[in-house]
This record gives sequence, C-alpha cells and structure tokens, in this order.
Amino acid sequence: MVAYVRVREKTGRVGRRRAGYAAAAVVFAVGMAGTTLPTPLYGLYQKEIGFSELMVTVVFAVYAVAVISVLLVAGNYSDKVGRRPVLLAAMALSAASAGCFLLEAGLPLLFAGRVLSGGAAGLLSGAATAAVIELAEPGQKARAGFAATAANMGGLGCGPLLAGVLAQYTPWPLALPFWVHLGLVAVACVIILRLAETVAEPRRWPRLEPQGVRVPPEVQGVFVPASLAAFAGFALLGLFTAVAPSFAAKTLGVHNLAVTGAVVFSVFCASTVGQSLAPRIGARRALPFGCAVLIAGLLLVASSLLAKSLVLLVLGAVCGGIGQGLAFRAALTLVGDAAPAEHRGGTISAFFVVAYLGISVPVVGVGALAVWLGLRDAGLIFTGCVIVLAAVSGTYAALRTPKRA
Repeated sequence: MVAYVRVREKTGRVGRRRAGYAAAAVVFAVGMAGTTLPTPLYGLYQKEIGFSELMVTVVFAVYAVAVISVLLVAGNYSDKVGRRPVLLAAMALSAASAGCFLLEAGLPLLFAGRVLSGGAAGLLSGAATAAVIELAEPGQKARAGFAATAANMGGLGCGPLLAGVLAQYTPWPLALPFWVHLGLVAVACVIILRLAETVAEPRRWPRLEPQGVRVPPEVQGVFVPASLAAFAGFALLGLFTAVAPSFAAKTLGVHNLAVTGAVVFSVFCASTVGQSLAPRIGARRALPFGCAVLIAGLLLVASSLLAKSLVLLVLGAVCGGIGQGLAFRAALTLVGDAAPAEHRGGTISAFFVVAYLGISVPVVGVGALAVWLGLRDAGLIFTGCVIVLAAVSGTYAALRTPKRA
C-alpha cells in the first residue's frame, strides 16, 4: 500500500499526494544505478570492439567530466523549475544512455552513453537529494538525510551487481542489463509523477545561470584537508568502478562477472555504512579517522594484487569503502559548516568538483600506466600515491582543522 504525505506549500494550501521521501529515494537509486551499470561489462566491450585499458578509463572519465559540467551549469536549476521536471529530465538522459549502449556499434556510442549518464547523475545529485529531504515530515529529516545517502551510494553499488548477474547468467550479457534498467526508469518516471512538487513557485523555462566555484579565504583551512580527503576517497571509488573488473580478470584470474559486480557493490555499500557512522564520531574526528581507515583499505588492495587474492581485494573494498564514507561525510559537513551562507553553494560546488576530479584523473593515470607496466604494477603505483595523499590530508585535518568547524 502506498502511504500518503501532506505537503503544505507557501501559498498556504494543503495538497494530498501519493508517496513520500522513500519513493523519491527509490527514484534516486534507480538513476544512480544506471551510471555504474556498464562497470562489469567493459571487458566484454574490449573483446567485441577492441580497445586498450587506457581507453576503458577514458570512457569512464568522460562520465565524471559530464557530472562536473552539469553541476556547474545547472546544479541549482531544480530550485527554479521544480524538482519533478529535473528528475524527469534526469530519467530521460538515463534512458538515452541505456539506448546508446543497446545500439552500441563502436566507441562513439560508448562515449555518448557515458556523457548522457554523467548528465543524469549531475541533475540527480542536487534535485533528488533535495526532493528526498523536502518530502520528509519534520520528525523524519534525519532518516531522510540517510535515505538520500543510501540511495546515492546504494544505487551506485546496485548497478554493477545487477549487470554482473544478468551478464553472467543470461544469454544477452550486453543487452538485458540495459533493457532491465529501461524498465526501472519507466517505473521511476511513474513514481516521479506521483510525488509532490516541493518547490512552491516553480518557473517555466528559467534561464540557466552557471554557479561557478569559489572558496572564501576563511574556509581554506578546512577546505584543503577536506577536499584532499574527498579526492583520495573518490579515487578509490573510481578505481573499483572503472578498472576493478580488469584487475579481477587479468591479475586475480576471476572471470565471473557476477562476482566482479559483487566486489564493486561491496565498496559502495561499505561507503554507505561509513557515512552513517560519521555523525556518531563527530566531523573533526571522523575526517582523520576515515583517512586512516581508507589507508588500511588501500594497503589491503595492494596486498591483493601482490598475493593475487580475491579475499584481500574484497576486504580492501569493504575497509576502504568505510573509510571513504567516514571521510567524505565528515569533509562535506566541515566545509558546509565553515562556509559563509552567501558563499555556501559555490564552496560546496568547488568541493564536489575536486571530488569528481578524484574519481576520474587518477583512474586515467592507471590506464595509461597499465599500457606500459601492466595492470598489477599500475595498481600498486596508484594505491601508493593515494595512500600518501590520504595520509597527508588526514594528518593535516588532525593537526590544523579549526575547532570551530
């Protein structure tokens, strides 16, 4: 049975609409799942089309570029036009992305699919998070905030798991995952139409006003360690999302796509757990502690490459994911609290730009190194560099983060 919530708009009228924040969280999860759906399939595309490991990472990286571009150009668009139109636009981009993969006939359509997927994620990041929180009753705000986090990371994790299982155990490995996702997108669109519009006076076709990025001088003491920690954590997520399937197949000898999808799923689930623990620890302590746990996870990942052990890789995914979740939520809290109200939007946008650079730039570096050194050595160099970065940001946060933050 679908629950009802009552939404009071600024006009003073009380509307009665189906569904609530949980339904909006489902939409969020469906949209984000589509962005990681191709993860376990890249090896199959390599065999079918024929391209290098470097090209795999470049195909992945264009997604992050699209996310950053949409965040900067239209990150606040749902505040003007309303949540529902932006959510529907995100679903349309997600469906178009799936269509590109279904029609796949070479690299151009793979690139187009990833760009469209990044556009969908960029729109969802702001609009879906706001919708989930705004649709919650006053006493449900804390649960709604966690629901938004869980939908984001859980959706990202469910994409590889779904695609891996369908690709491994059905006769249509490169088609059925996207047909299933199109069905889920259709369901999500129906849910969106049943959601209440939480923007009181939405405008029709307002002009886009790019936000840009700005970090006020008084925030830089917090922003530097916070953004470095986010960069390191997102680099780990990028590693598992882009090249973990290749690591599993070529270094560990694991060719079961369902297992590969489950490994990627574990890192995102662990991130959700880490984010849920951050408020209990406190942001100032959670940032350096999260960096320490992230380092432990990276050491386990490096050990898995040296020992060629799937168990160590899974342990590294879980440990690193928890550390990433702890550090990320603490960093976002510190930056948001320290930023002046008049510059908070631009400051947080700058923070996310750094984070998404972390999910793309280092991964392309791994792909480039893999061409000359092989995946195993490239992965070891990657983990070493991210360990140093996490150690620096964690130490800086422990020693220099202002107490008032």
